[in-house]
Amino acid sequence: MTYRRDIGLLIVSVMLAMTPVARAQQATPAPVTQKAVAPRTILFIGNSFTQGAHSAARNWRAGTVTDLNGAGYGGVPALFKLFCDQMGLDYAVSLETQGGKTLGFHYDKRRALFDRSWDVVVLQELSVLNRDKPGDTAHYLRDVARLTSLFRARNPAVDIRLVAAWTRADQIYRPQGHWYGRPVAAMANDLRAAADGARAATRGVRGVLPVGQAWNRAMAQGVADPNPYDGIAYDQLDLWAYDHYHASVAGYYLSALVTFGAVTGIDPTTLGAKEKAADELGLSEAQAAALQRVARDTLAAEGARLTEE
Repeated sequence: MTYRRDIGLLIVSVMLAMTPVARAQQATPAPVTQKAVAPRTILFIGNSFTQGAHSAARNWRAGTVTDLNGAGYGGVPALFKLFCDQMGLDYAVSLETQGGKTLGFHYDKRRALFDRSWDVVVLQELSVLNRDKPGDTAHYLRDVARLTSLFRARNPAVDIRLVAAWTRADQIYRPQGHWYGRPVAAMANDLRAAADGARAATRGVRGVLPVGQAWNRAMAQGVADPNPYDGIAYDQLDLWAYDHYHASVAGYYLSALVTFGAVTGIDPTTLGAKEKAADELGLSEAQAAALQRVARDTLAAEGARLTEE
């Protein structure tokens, strides 16, 4: 009996000696560690129009994205990345680009670099679709189908988007241009029709990014000048670079806004006039806000169009 009483007293003394914190720690189960959520992955495949060529956007913030070729480009992917960061979205952004090349080139020569699972893939074709036959869609349809098949084999739920690019001023206003003499919106509308055709013909392509339609809207609304060859009107933007072919910072900014809004579903105007990329690349707050409105309205029109279909 004495032995049992001593043991009991010992246990009581130990419990009394424990601090309230120590007792609480013993009574509270260990927290469950939450598994980290991996960032959403997006891959951009394209050429100089994706790279941001002939503008300050080309190598801007290249360290925030992964260039699978190690060329150090930022461009539209880096703009997309910063937009996402500002909205609290976790995207791991990669790009595989080569100036002046078609989607067929990327499939034939570079697919080992990107043959893996992605959440989102953005495909941007050569600006005239076919260098030898401008406007011809045969190779474009084939290559969209080949790339879509490759990506869906890795991830059946991959979100594939096709870029419908902008009108090249040199193709409209110069006699050697395939679209010479036609309205400034004509080339962008033809590229959009080609992208729509590729989407309709290819199971697994989720949508078309209406970049060219945003450019058309910017010009129609007086935000941007429609003809860089006769001078830029006061208080309007020049969406083209010095070659009247590639985009200026404003043009790439608008392209990235449309891509961001379409892929994430977020209204581009939510970024606001004080958006960081615009400030870093030399766009005024008024210009940033105007381009964001154009992107928003273009995407809204796309939504209405799809509803009608």
